[in-house]
Amino acid sequence: MENLTTPGRVTRLGVTALGLVLLVAGTFWGSDDDFPFGPFRMYSTSNPPNAPAPDTHVEGVNSAGAVIDLGQDATGIRRAEIEGQQARYAADPTLLTEVADAYAERHPDAPALVEVRIVIRWHGIRAGRPTGETTDQTIVRWQAAR
Repeated sequence: MENLTTPGRVTRLGVTALGLVLLVAGTFWGSDDDFPFGPFRMYSTSNPPNAPAPDTHVEGVNSAGAVIDLGQDATGIRRAEIEGQQARYAADPTLLTEVADAYAERHPDAPALVEVRIVIRWHGIRAGRPTGETTDQTIVRWQAAR
């Protein structure tokens, strides 16, 4: 085994120091987008013990009036993708046509969707335990032109 040269040692120490600086800076001023140097807040935070817990899902209404769950199995779109783009959908609800199109592609014989909505189901929590109570809040709604 050969000894590490002085320039090699300096390079390794410099890269290590840079990594540590990025890690510390990301911890205090970073966001999820800066991962792995920023905090991954999904695992580093929690809701207060008496605050309701959100459960976001997408649902549609077909031309027959039936409410359809538009989860990953129905559309191929993961829930995290919807949650991550929720602000975009709120700013432009017509983007939910992508969800309707994905559903139609996977279910060509099913009645067409006339409405797609992003709904947050708030689960009641008391002392860190579920109460069994839920409240639905529609965040974004797109309706097909009639």
